[in-house]
Amino acid sequence: MHALIFLQDLAVVMIVAGVVTLLCHRFKQPVVLGYILAGLIIGPHTPPFPLVQERETIETLAELGIIFLMFSLGLEFNLRKVKQVGQSAALAAVLEISVMIAIGYGLGRGFGWGTMDSIFLGAMLAISSTTILIKALGELGLRKERFAELIFGILIIEDILAIIMIALLSGIAMTGSMDVAAVGTTIGRLAIFLVMVLVIGLIAVPRLLNHVGRYKSDEMLLVTVLGLCFGSSLLAVKMGYSVALGAFVIGAVIAEARDLARIERLTQPLRDMFSAVFFVAIGLLIDPALLRTYAWPIAIITVTFILGKVLACSLGMFLAGNRPRTALRVGMGLAQIGEFSFIIAALGLSLNVTSDFLYPIAVAVSVLTTLLTPYLIRGSDGLVSRLGRATPRPVGEALDLYTRWTAALKHAGKRHQGLAVVRSLVWQNLLNVALIAGVFVSAAFAARSSLVQTLPGLERLPGGARTAFWTLAVVVALPIYVATFRKLQALGMMLAEISIPATAGRHVTILRRVVENMFLALCVAGLGVITLLLSSTILPPRHLLLELLVVIGVAVFFFGTTFNRLYTRGKFALVETWTQPHSEPQGPALPLPALLRDAAMDSVVIVAGAVAGKRIRELALRAETGASIVAIERVGRTIVNPGPDEELQEGDQVLLLGDRQQLAMAAKVLRG
Repeated sequence: MHALIFLQDLAVVMIVAGVVTLLCHRFKQPVVLGYILAGLIIGPHTPPFPLVQERETIETLAELGIIFLMFSLGLEFNLRKVKQVGQSAALAAVLEISVMIAIGYGLGRGFGWGTMDSIFLGAMLAISSTTILIKALGELGLRKERFAELIFGILIIEDILAIIMIALLSGIAMTGSMDVAAVGTTIGRLAIFLVMVLVIGLIAVPRLLNHVGRYKSDEMLLVTVLGLCFGSSLLAVKMGYSVALGAFVIGAVIAEARDLARIERLTQPLRDMFSAVFFVAIGLLIDPALLRTYAWPIAIITVTFILGKVLACSLGMFLAGNRPRTALRVGMGLAQIGEFSFIIAALGLSLNVTSDFLYPIAVAVSVLTTLLTPYLIRGSDGLVSRLGRATPRPVGEALDLYTRWTAALKHAGKRHQGLAVVRSLVWQNLLNVALIAGVFVSAAFAARSSLVQTLPGLERLPGGARTAFWTLAVVVALPIYVATFRKLQALGMMLAEISIPATAGRHVTILRRVVENMFLALCVAGLGVITLLLSSTILPPRHLLLELLVVIGVAVFFFGTTFNRLYTRGKFALVETWTQPHSEPQGPALPLPALLRDAAMDSVVIVAGAVAGKRIRELALRAETGASIVAIERVGRTIVNPGPDEELQEGDQVLLLGDRQQLAMAAKVLRG
């Protein structure tokens, strides 16, 4: 009987969702809205009677929807993009998230809501919708525009911060307060978990998937990917995090596999089905009566959210060095909330720390902002033009001067090679410390498990499981310790050379050696303290600990080079994964030599006072000269096949395609 009821409920969900999404497609609205509307139609609050009898079963399927939704976001995340988005996207994302959390919290308190409701409202308003934005920009044909690339960069940073926010909200909900020490501990544990999963995953998972892909079996590859997805989600839950975190992280790892396109094709039907159930489950929770009761708060939150998001994002992008036109277009494109906001709202309900009205309000605000998103993006050009005409000339010149100044700072920063090496060494050492911490935390977690306690022979070992797992952790971490020591030596040497110039006098060498050794001693002592703190729960008895330390010291003395070689192999494996190309669909081969027989290429550097600040469509370059702009090299970033609304900036290196006569005419236009 239970199986029949489940089948009936699932049939109702999918049939109604299918009908409503057909209507949404007919009227060119996002299908996500159709799923939510379907849930509202079949929900318990819609007369004459609810069409779904066992909501618990649907909510269980919705959990699978969260897993697949976050997994697919991880696949689109692509860790390589984190390095490409640069500091500007990070600055803008941190600023706008901070502002929106403050605005949401202030709105909640202004409405007289409780502290937890206000905190969760701020968190829900902070994160834009990746799914809705990708779809909207794709439908408008703007995905290759400069502002769209910046939007995607902000979305990547937002995804990272949203994962951190979910972990923090869980901790706040458990303790009922925002203790600074607890927040620091939560962030530290989360960083260790992410570093461990990402590093080990990037070394092992792409190789596993590449090996499975050689069998050319879609079934084998799909089962392997699903096993990794659910296994990572289970691991995250066991470590005290949400299934969303585990699914997102493993998706980001699998995104580095060579067969990414094939994996996306295989998992897309499952993602679409269970994501549909997830959004339908959201609709089931909506009470139209509550929406009527909170109509004014919904309207106020929507208007305040759009204004706050546009201003905060635009300000962040401008402060990061982007032109006002581009910054405002980015801000108007990010004014909507979506899947992460639903997950945050569901987290509050599952932990019983938020009121029942908050979830429907979040959904209503999401629906309204989603409907407005295409109009905001389309209207951004007109608004930018009107504001440009209305801005006083001195203000416009001051804004342009600031943009040029930040661009000059970026170029100047790239010239300091010594500082770049220092930054690289600092990041590598921090990564190594996080890996060491992850090893000892994992060992402590394993030593406390009930399964380990039943292993035969441990009772005869002094200290039992503690001694066994501490020793195992040290052995695993020894290559990282040795590599960290050598990197600290190199870092100390670089800092000594930078801090004590060669003109310091006769004792330059001695002073540099003192600084180098003091730095190394302090870092080694700090690393030892961190190790003791991390392993405090699994330290062996004192007499045995001293004996083990002597053995470890002897092993490092005789086999230090071997340990360093092991670390280097792991590093090379990580770099290989990071740099390997993804497989792309192969098209028919074209007779390129014949096609390019009369074609030529040339490059031109854009200088100040010529065409800098103009969009490509304003130049009408192809109509005037016959040549086309096919790529732009800008501050270490390449824009291939730029769109007509792409702005040319001072310092851009423009790649032109045409015949010799066309290239000469185009170069003359671009040089002014």
